[in-house]
Amino acid sequence: MDIVTVLSIIISSSLFAAAPLIFTALGGVFSERSGVVNIGLEGLMIVGAFSSIVFNLTFASSLGAATPWVALLVAMVVGGLFALLHALASITFRADQVVSGVAINFLALGVSLFLVKLIYDKGQTDMVKESFKKVDLPVLSDIPVIGKLFFSNISYPAMIAIALAFVIWYVLYKTPFGLRLRAVGEHPMAADTMGINVTRMRYMAVCLSGVLGGLGGAVYAQSISLDFSHATIAGQGFMALAAMIFGKWHPLGAMGAAIFFGFAQSLSIVSSSIPFLENVPDVYLLAAPYVLTILALAGFIGRADAPKALGTPYVKGTR
Repeated sequence: MDIVTVLSIIISSSLFAAAPLIFTALGGVFSERSGVVNIGLEGLMIVGAFSSIVFNLTFASSLGAATPWVALLVAMVVGGLFALLHALASITFRADQVVSGVAINFLALGVSLFLVKLIYDKGQTDMVKESFKKVDLPVLSDIPVIGKLFFSNISYPAMIAIALAFVIWYVLYKTPFGLRLRAVGEHPMAADTMGINVTRMRYMAVCLSGVLGGLGGAVYAQSISLDFSHATIAGQGFMALAAMIFGKWHPLGAMGAAIFFGFAQSLSIVSSSIPFLENVPDVYLLAAPYVLTILALAGFIGRADAPKALGTPYVKGTR
């Protein structure tokens, strides 16, 4: 097997696994850049995965190949609405943001499993028939070497996730909205003095994190797991949170870290096709994503500067 083929397999599988993490990590960037800690990314992915799979199974016969795409929109709406619970608790009622995020995780899993049992009378849903598959991108996949590496056997959500990271970078760093969002996360009192509505900006940011978290969960469920159960989202939300921190709360940094973790997740899948990994025991490859997540955070968390007002509720008129 030549080096180009090996690299093609690794890159394709890494981006496929990284797409849900990129979407969710970008959602975390919005929330935490505004000053609201969002430990609930796992829960947002869960409700996105649940709602997308239920919608997919219900409407696949009538919507056909468009079903997964419409299911993404449904998951985004559900995720955004669910995130408003976190916003209400942490912004309006000034509850501890970490506790609120943990509660969101438990609530999402409990409600989703209850509804699955209620709807399907069993612990998991059926497998979806309409899903996101790997494809060769027209024209681009025909480019010598580069086409085979980056545009062959790739998924459309992965390409969209990477493009979205650049769009969000532009929004956060090149637009008035992004400046206001970052201002309320760094110094909310100064932002308030300049006429920026801190509460509204934070609500918008947390809602956006829910939209993107739901999107990440829906992409994962409809491209990797293909059903919903208690183990569909098992730590991916926390990996996305780690990617956001590893990426220093920057959209492009979060994207790069998510691709790194996607590579770690894909090792157990592609190992049989790669000569120097085929003899490595599966248990080590399955543990690799979590071990690398811990090592990455242990090595870089001290050097990452979080927004200064992160985790601090804002009370108008106080410093």
